[in-house]
Formats: sequence, structure tokens, C-alpha cells
Amino acid sequence: MNFNIRGENLEVTGAIRDYVEKKIGKLERYFDAPLASDVHVNLSVYNDEQRIEVTIPMTNLLLRGEVQHVDLYAAIDLVVDKLERQIRKHKTKVNRKFRQKGSPKHVFAELEKGALNGEQEEESSDIEIVRTKRFDLKPMDSEEAVLQMDMLGHSFYVFENAVNGETNVVYRRKDGKYGLIEPNA
Repeated sequence: MNFNIRGENLEVTGAIRDYVEKKIGKLERYFDAPLASDVHVNLSVYNDEQRIEVTIPMTNLLLRGEVQHVDLYAAIDLVVDKLERQIRKHKTKVNRKFRQKGSPKHVFAELEKGALNGEQEEESSDIEIVRTKRFDLKPMDSEEAVLQMDMLGHSFYVFENAVNGETNVVYRRKDGKYGLIEPNA
């Protein structure tokens, strides 16, 4: 990290500089490689209030924290805590997206993207079914199936049509209404 420490109405002494670099430098432990970005630190004093602003621009993220406190060293500690929370929040978000890459939503998005780009799909050996569910189809009408779907909190529901005995599916459309899928006769 390259530190750019400025002081407004305050002289940045060697002790303050060392403390800031030591505390903010600890943020590097959250990253795999050392950060090559600049760290902009503004220290200021207004009416016995110490204020610190830290900005760390990175490729996919801008870390920024600002704290006011009577004690400058306490303000530095508090701003580092803020930045740590931001980093953890970002890493959680990134990890969640990474874990969801194998989810059906992601698989369908990739298949759609490939079909739109005109790519030839390879053998179906790339698609892995990770879970199989078995259940009895209960005879009911489509209204009852919609109620069951809503009660379960799902976006679709498979059921046996009580009128004709065929397997049907009700689903929630993007516009909030419901659809019914029936097989051809």
C-alpha cells in the first residue's frame, strides 16, 4: 500500500504517520496479494474534534471510511473497524456469488447466454444433477395447486389434475399472475 497522508489544521508527525500506516496496513491480511493501490488519508481538526477520512480505491471496490472523535488515535481505530466491516461485507457478497455459480439459476443463465451467442453446446455430460426428489402427485384442481405453491413459497408446483388425471404444473409468472402447463393430448 502506498500511503498519502495529509493533515488539515494539524501537523502529521512521524508518530501519527507510523500509527496510521500500522493500523491501516493490517487490512492487507484480508487479501491474497499485497495491495498495490494508494491509500488516501486526510486528518483534520475542527473545534477540538479530530476527523479522519480514509479512501482506498481498488479494481472492483472503493473502500471509504470517515470518523469524528475527540481523540485522533481512537478515530483511527474506529475508521479501521469501519473499513474491515466493508471488506468482510464485500467478501461475503463475492463468496455468495461464487457459491451460487453452480445453482440452477446460474446454469440456465449460462445456457441462455451460449444459445444467444450461437455457440454449439457440448454433450450433456457437463450438466450434473445434484439432487432428485420423489413425491406423490395429489389429485387437485389448479386453484388448489396455486394455494399449495404459495403456501410452500415455491415458484412452481407439480400436481395431478383431478378432472382429467394428467400431470400439470402451475407456476408464478414474472408479472405476478399464474400460468398452467398441460401436456398435449
